[in-house]
Amino acid sequence: MANPHLDTSEWSSPAHPDEPAAGRGMPPLLALLASGDALGGPELALRLGISRAAVWKQVEAWRQAGLDIESGSAGYRLAHPLEPLDVSRIRAALPPVVRRRVGVIENHWRLDSTSSELARRVAGMPDASFVFADWQQAGRGRRGRQWLSAPAANLQFSCLKRFAGGYAALSGLSLVAGIAVAHALADCGVPGIGLKWPNDLVHADAKLGGILVELGGEFMGPCHAIVGIGINVHLSGAMRARLDRPCVDVAAVCGGAAPSRTALATALVARLVDALERFDASGFAGFAEAWAERDALAGRRIHVEGARGAFDGIARGVDARGALKVRVAGELRSVDSAEVTVRPA
Repeated sequence: MANPHLDTSEWSSPAHPDEPAAGRGMPPLLALLASGDALGGPELALRLGISRAAVWKQVEAWRQAGLDIESGSAGYRLAHPLEPLDVSRIRAALPPVVRRRVGVIENHWRLDSTSSELARRVAGMPDASFVFADWQQAGRGRRGRQWLSAPAANLQFSCLKRFAGGYAALSGLSLVAGIAVAHALADCGVPGIGLKWPNDLVHADAKLGGILVELGGEFMGPCHAIVGIGINVHLSGAMRARLDRPCVDVAAVCGGAAPSRTALATALVARLVDALERFDASGFAGFAEAWAERDALAGRRIHVEGARGAFDGIARGVDARGALKVRVAGELRSVDSAEVTVRPA
């Protein structure tokens, strides 16, 4: 699927002189600029103990990483303040019933991929564990595509869910995750979020976020799912320039004032823990009505491309397994999500 965040250029972020290893705090230059206040080059150089030329070099590197850093007579300033996630606040704000059921919650300043981090440590991680990253440099999307995001501007995280049964019982899991995310956004005052089968969150057909589910364990069970999720909170101009289709961020949907990343993360953890437990107990059937309410393709003419060719038809919702139903010349076809691209015709 040609997802704007997942189908980006092959640009890779530069190395930064002030950049710490994964899991440590925000780099010094960004920490000084994080509030959004303007600071002059000489002051930054003095406080960092480096030359003004080195300050300029680091600013340019962070611009290449996707941050909007403005420069003017007052100095350098971030167009949007940065908010590193606060894990202690996330856990403390969860409803008590969710707090008892959630596993590990951790945030890293920088990771290759939150899903890769969970996969590396899956044997030692408890059920319903969450790994967030302020900056993810090798996030994965469907069909081998990449998710690209500026540091500490959006939300990217993965959740581990264990299942006693096998893969066959997990049909519709990505749809259920999408429903949970849409509900969490609504909880935070983000209106009008639709779901585009099988794994996109949209607002007026513009991409807001995406979901990728990766399975592991035994095919017949027990198994586990790593649910990777990315959500646009503040999309910089630099990032928009690298995307190849309409996209939107939470700030724009909310009229310019996005909820805090920590508040959004708290709502997402709460909704996902509940939804994934209910899915484990009863499958997709209990979520069919919620999907229909937010189905962004229902009744529309769509174009489907896959290994078996391409065709056009009318989207008719999803079946009991979460497969897409498409009316084609009087025939109703079911389309599974594996290696398939779907877009409005």
